[in-house]
Amino acid sequence: MYVVPPPERSDLGSNGDLRVYQTWKGSNIFILRGRFIFGPDVRSLALTICLIAVPVTIFCIFVARKLMDDFSDSWGVSIVAVAVVFTIYDLILLLLTSGRDPGIIPRNAHPPEPEPLDGNMDAGAGQTPQLRLPRIKEVEVNGITFKVKYCDTCMLYRPPRCSHCSICNNCVERFDHHCPWVGQCIGMRNYRFFFMFVFSTTLLCIYVFAFCWVYIRKITESEHTTIWKAMVKTPASIVLIFYTFIAMWFVGGLTAFHLYLISTNQTTYENFRYRYDRRSNPHNKGVVNNFKQTFCSPVPPSKNDFRAMVQREPPLPPRSVAGGFMSPNMGKANDDIEMGRKAVWADMGPAMSEHGDGKHGNNERLHVKDGELGELSPDVRTTVDEQSDRPSMHPRRSSWGRKSGSWDMSPEVMALAARGGEQNQNGGGSSSGSGLVIENRPT
Repeated sequence: MYVVPPPERSDLGSNGDLRVYQTWKGSNIFILRGRFIFGPDVRSLALTICLIAVPVTIFCIFVARKLMDDFSDSWGVSIVAVAVVFTIYDLILLLLTSGRDPGIIPRNAHPPEPEPLDGNMDAGAGQTPQLRLPRIKEVEVNGITFKVKYCDTCMLYRPPRCSHCSICNNCVERFDHHCPWVGQCIGMRNYRFFFMFVFSTTLLCIYVFAFCWVYIRKITESEHTTIWKAMVKTPASIVLIFYTFIAMWFVGGLTAFHLYLISTNQTTYENFRYRYDRRSNPHNKGVVNNFKQTFCSPVPPSKNDFRAMVQREPPLPPRSVAGGFMSPNMGKANDDIEMGRKAVWADMGPAMSEHGDGKHGNNERLHVKDGELGELSPDVRTTVDEQSDRPSMHPRRSSWGRKSGSWDMSPEVMALAARGGEQNQNGGGSSSGSGLVIENRPT
């Protein structure tokens, strides 16, 4: 049979390994083979581009082009040129904000090493202290103590001012907020571009708003008419005036709010969650130094190389669990006991090698306690014949209404038989002429 070979991938290594962006566990979307990273709501970016480009296009066609006739050649052309250049600059800032790593902290492949509980620090030499992962730890940075939290998703302790974005599913350094208009988290590596984008959008709205009024004023002067009749002659200017006026309230208010955050060295997340105005802000370095830190400090390099080949992780070394282990998610594990199954193989010991093949000798009666019968399956109908090495089955009707005629013995029966043999040998007593009969009466 001919099997179609898989298509060759140019972005795969010679050994067939994938790149980091192809195995990324977050909710991000990558473009151009990992060169640009966006949030899962990247579709909103197209709407934002249209809200900027379409009004400017209308302005250049119906307003700025008409103003070129009323001003000299240099002034008229400059009105259009400034609008176009300003728009391109604004869109570049938008892409720098949306298409770059905001400061994602790489996830750990394994959780950190657990720490012993405070009460078990003085455990004996033969005892292993109970281990746990504390939910909150205290770290000292530049003489200031911060509380850092453990992230169950990324399996790491978040650095100060770091938070996990539930939309992108990543821990982001200096997390400010997730902006749906740019489709990306705003963090350490793109906050500067985000503020410049919002501020330049505000200036662009003011620019279009102002020159629409200039064009209306030119109409009133050239035609010696009232301002209301001039507004009727240029409906495009009226639409742009209303649009930019409303937009200025949003982007202008956002600009003013972030100017306040920069001057006090806060993030949006910290402002709404911690309320530093009620207590001292440990990050505040003064207004001048805060602005320098935001706009003049170099952008830190990304901690992720999305185009790098995926490195094979070494297997997690086994850890001793003699003293128990507690994680922040204690209670979520499903072991055999919680699932209602009792582990009987651990109690068999060396008897398993002696009776593991299903044969029982010495005509010893295997004593089974009443409490142990509840561990057996309700369909077991097994009799170990005292004279024969082969177990004999008595076909009976089970509680499910079907015949049970299998020659195989349940592992639980073998375990209990071996356990009973050990108890019998240790007790020193033996009973001959009797066998083990385990029977379930039909209900």
